[in-house]
Amino acid sequence: MATKPHLNMIVTGHIDNGKSTTMGHFLMDLGVVDERTIAAHGAESEKTGKGDTFKYAWVMDNIKDERERGITIDLAFQKFESSKFFFTLIDAPGHRDFIKNMITGASEADAAILVLSAKEGETDTATAAGGQAREHAFLLKTLGVKQIIVAINK
Repeated sequence: MATKPHLNMIVTGHIDNGKSTTMGHFLMDLGVVDERTIAAHGAESEKTGKGDTFKYAWVMDNIKDERERGITIDLAFQKFESSKFFFTLIDAPGHRDFIKNMITGASEADAAILVLSAKEGETDTATAAGGQAREHAFLLKTLGVKQIIVAINK
């Protein structure tokens, strides 16, 4: 029996463009994460005073500091499979202070999802000089990641 090929896919983009939240939804839709887990994250998020808005992001954001600050700091990994591939999803931070972590993840990636917000002003910020979506696209290309999906979010 032949084994399936393995694909490392990194999720990148500007801070607060919804990378972790989108991946939480994606993983729930795939059945990798169940609704009970999402509900537990929602209840925990409400206890911290954030409402339940982080329930999907917390599928990927597991570190206490990430949950308290509401941002991804370190790489997070989630494995799943399709009928043809084994995947490792790599959720990367979007804040410029944690660019080293993004580079570490991108150096292992075979493909990428670059998340951009469709909210007015957010796309401009993300793609302007100094914007992290722009920086991430440049770094992905530099590191040899040639397959990039651009996902428009929000």
